[in-house]
Amino acid sequence: MQVAIDGPAGAGKSTIAKKLAGEAGYIYVDTGAMYRAMALYLIRCGIAPDDRAGIEEACEKADISIKYADGEQQVILNGENVNGLIRTQEVSNMASVSSADPKVREKLVVLQQKLAASADVVMDGRDIGTKVLPEAEVKIYLTASTGVRAKRRYDEMTAKGETCNLEEIEKEIAERDERDMNREISPLKQAEDAVLVDTSYMGIDEVVEAINSIIADKTGK
Repeated sequence: MQVAIDGPAGAGKSTIAKKLAGEAGYIYVDTGAMYRAMALYLIRCGIAPDDRAGIEEACEKADISIKYADGEQQVILNGENVNGLIRTQEVSNMASVSSADPKVREKLVVLQQKLAASADVVMDGRDIGTKVLPEAEVKIYLTASTGVRAKRRYDEMTAKGETCNLEEIEKEIAERDERDMNREISPLKQAEDAVLVDTSYMGIDEVVEAINSIIADKTGK
């Protein structure tokens, strides 16, 4: 069983995908964490962010997967659990560059498809329904207004004690949407057979209930 969830930043994809997977007993495939694991590998190899040839050569030697142990998702890089190593600023900076490289994306798409072929999965990202899992039984395009997504991010940051500006966050989200939707490689877009779910005025449980209803309609389960 494959459930593909796409959508812009701040739409709630990861939160919803995790909850859906947990309730159904599926594996949640965090594609963003996989790109971060690749970035960590490239850093360990001493590759500079602007060394495209080095990135493309090195990425072929990375084996990245997702598994669950004791109810926790583990991101596995060449046999090592790297959960605690992929959330640094250095990794984020490398991931921002390397994730746009066609060779890196090609490598990780193959690994993501391998995961989906071996287990029931809920996978979220920007190009899951259009590129990674085009034959997924259920495809969801999760979205929300720019203002709502900015407010969610603002609340998240202020809850952590971080100083931030709501207008700046909304501007950054709009700019990211523009980049994601117009990039040359696997742009963000709604798959033709995806169901649009606008979460602007919905709580987490309401969204999960709506998607479970869509899954039931699509699969007859």
